[in-house]
Amino acid sequence: MTWMRQALLNVFRLPVKWLVKTNSIPSDVESELGIDKSRPIIYLLPSDSVTDQLALQMSAQKMGLPDPVEPVTLANKSYPGSLFLRRTEALLRKRNQNTDIEPVFTDLFHLHRDHSDLDVQVVPVFITWGRTPGKGKPGLADLLTLSAAPSWLRKFFIVLFLGRDTFISYSQAVSSRAMADQHSTDEKLAHKLSRVASTHFHRKRQAMTGPTLLERQELNNAVLGSEMVRNAIGEEMRAKKLSADEARQVAAGYLTEIAADYREGLIRFGDRLLTRIWNKIYNGISVGHANRIRELANNGHEIIYVPCHRSHMDYLLLTYVIYHEGLVTPHIAAGINLNFWPVGGIFRRGGAFFLRRSFAGNKLYTAVFREYLELLFKKGYAVKYYPEGGRSRTGRLIPPKTGMLAMTIQAAVKGVNRPISLVPVYIGYENVMEVKSYLSELKGGAKKKESNWQVFSAIKKLKNYGHGFVNFGEPLSLNQFLDNKAPDWRDSQALNPEKKPAWLTPTVNGLANELMTRVNSAAAINGMALTALCLLASKTQTMSKTELAQAMRDYLALFELAPYSANATLPEEDADALLEHTLSLKRLQVSEDNYGTLISPMPDNAVFLTYYRNNIIHLFALPGLVMTAIFAHGKLEKNNILQLIAALYPLLQRELFLHLSQDEALAYTAQLIDAFKQTGMLQQKGRYLALPEADSEQFHSSWLLSRCMQETLQRYAVVLTILKRDKLISRNALERESKTVAERLSKLYGMHSPEFYDKNVLSSFISALRDNHWLDAGEDGSLKYSEEASALRKDIMALVWPEIVQHLQQDILQADREAGADEKV
Repeated sequence: MTWMRQALLNVFRLPVKWLVKTNSIPSDVESELGIDKSRPIIYLLPSDSVTDQLALQMSAQKMGLPDPVEPVTLANKSYPGSLFLRRTEALLRKRNQNTDIEPVFTDLFHLHRDHSDLDVQVVPVFITWGRTPGKGKPGLADLLTLSAAPSWLRKFFIVLFLGRDTFISYSQAVSSRAMADQHSTDEKLAHKLSRVASTHFHRKRQAMTGPTLLERQELNNAVLGSEMVRNAIGEEMRAKKLSADEARQVAAGYLTEIAADYREGLIRFGDRLLTRIWNKIYNGISVGHANRIRELANNGHEIIYVPCHRSHMDYLLLTYVIYHEGLVTPHIAAGINLNFWPVGGIFRRGGAFFLRRSFAGNKLYTAVFREYLELLFKKGYAVKYYPEGGRSRTGRLIPPKTGMLAMTIQAAVKGVNRPISLVPVYIGYENVMEVKSYLSELKGGAKKKESNWQVFSAIKKLKNYGHGFVNFGEPLSLNQFLDNKAPDWRDSQALNPEKKPAWLTPTVNGLANELMTRVNSAAAINGMALTALCLLASKTQTMSKTELAQAMRDYLALFELAPYSANATLPEEDADALLEHTLSLKRLQVSEDNYGTLISPMPDNAVFLTYYRNNIIHLFALPGLVMTAIFAHGKLEKNNILQLIAALYPLLQRELFLHLSQDEALAYTAQLIDAFKQTGMLQQKGRYLALPEADSEQFHSSWLLSRCMQETLQRYAVVLTILKRDKLISRNALERESKTVAERLSKLYGMHSPEFYDKNVLSSFISALRDNHWLDAGEDGSLKYSEEASALRKDIMALVWPEIVQHLQQDILQADREAGADEKV
């Protein structure tokens, strides 16, 4: 290092420390990137900048990495700790942008030939100050910041204005030994490394800042000038007797209503504001599997995020997480109900584009929206939309709406240059601020229209909402999915909404279901959800603290031994710490008696806990069913349990979006049984699986598990009993009567789950019965009770609580009995 370089580092070290805040990506370079902090590291940076090197030094110090300013000694020779691809731009004149990187690497590789034990980690590091994307017509701010290697004057303003938004993005280390062992000259290896690094940094920049922003005129020309929109304008003219200019103005109005107006400055302001809000209302935000998204971005994929939808907070939380994971924030599909002043304008500048709840046969609006969406894909913008179409009011996934997915496939057919990857995202909260309004809506109350008053009221009520969870599920390659489901999709021409190929609808439905199962397979178990599951399974919704902690301990141990999926996550804390954290949220009632601490829901608040339980109920479906069967029968052989699972799993899979195939579910059940025995929740007695001893610590945990799926089984029993009574019934009548009976049971026996009589859940079960051939079809399309349905009902009724069986027998089958039927359940 020259004395001049050292002097500059010393002079600017303190100002940089004051002005710069570094955000390191990823936060754990050892586990995600495999970087060994104990071995020699040479950092490779895009440009020769003192401030970049000092920012990297600050980040490396926080991360426990070697100092990039200090030289590295190899075989008694000294090499710089940091190397640079290009020099900074001269202020007034052009000069050669190359550095001495290739001679240094040539010498380094030559040293490796002489010393076989040498191996250095060459770590590429991309440093960006702010995340400003390019523009078609750069403004003054862009002239200051948009440069790969800005001059010292530009860098002065960059550090001054953007120092608090500095992102240090580390990449996987390149082994110098692996490079040196290649059969090539040292000069060619050095040149190859430089060329590959240059391409890598270009992709990094694209992944973090995104493509050039569209100017308004360019947007209008691209969308309104497309063939589909021109044809739709022509139809609008003929149908409504408009002139060409008038019809085009209508189309332009639709585009203005729809299009985002992305402003990176608002994103930076929002980051600061949201950081303050999150620190106030959340104890932390846990992010899982973000590395797979960075890998997609670095490989040039078009990324479409498809998250579940729990709360209005989702819009902000997921965008915030994506930004802090070093990725460009996506354009977000938002309902037109959110486009009110001033929130609509803020969301629009944050990347939101708006769509109507129904396109209602409006061909011109449909054409404009489709072309706008396709333009986003073609230009390389990341996009986010919610396949459920709205927020879940029950905590379960909602059967997906397929409109956006259909348009995504149509865009792929028309041609998108980059590979398209859909990324399912699981979002979970320990507290959802809208949960009370959800309950009101489920009871028949009107949905409140979004307004400024709602926004201000929500802000005023902000309090500790515990922990937030964002897990990125397994990405789905759209091209690969289409190859498997519709091998001839590439042969299709541009799809006309009025003339769809036969493969489109089943393919879209299959894609929607696959994405929902991938969302659920990335679930995050948290303290509130686990506590809610246990309390609601208890007879009185009250448990001792000791029993509750033991149950949580047993369930966490169960999923450690038999993970639901590779993408699901468990809490880092042990059960005792998890319970203490959950109680600290003050959402549960804690009381004391002579024998210890009792925990229960707040008065009249048990129903609110169902929302959090339902976030994870799908993880407990198979464990709960196994335990229900053994408690119902006292003891069972393993084969009997597997036979029961084989019969019921397709129904549970449809309702709860379970990711396992039938064979995988049976294998997982066998794994669960082994885990139950290891944790003491079941015991093997000869060829039978039996309950643990009543005085064992695990007995209560097993008993709670046997109750957690009861409401699902009771709902199944209601539907099948009505089918048994009526023998032949239309689908609408079956749904309506099932809802009536389920509501009655809810009142009689204190069911706390609103989804117990939810029409969507009942409809999903009836569809699963039909699709899995448990029912016969009448000549008019009605549903007909069959021998298979009778056998299924017998299996289910054996698992349902006796009082429910008695009620269904005496009240629901009353008509049969009065007619002289003497049937046994």
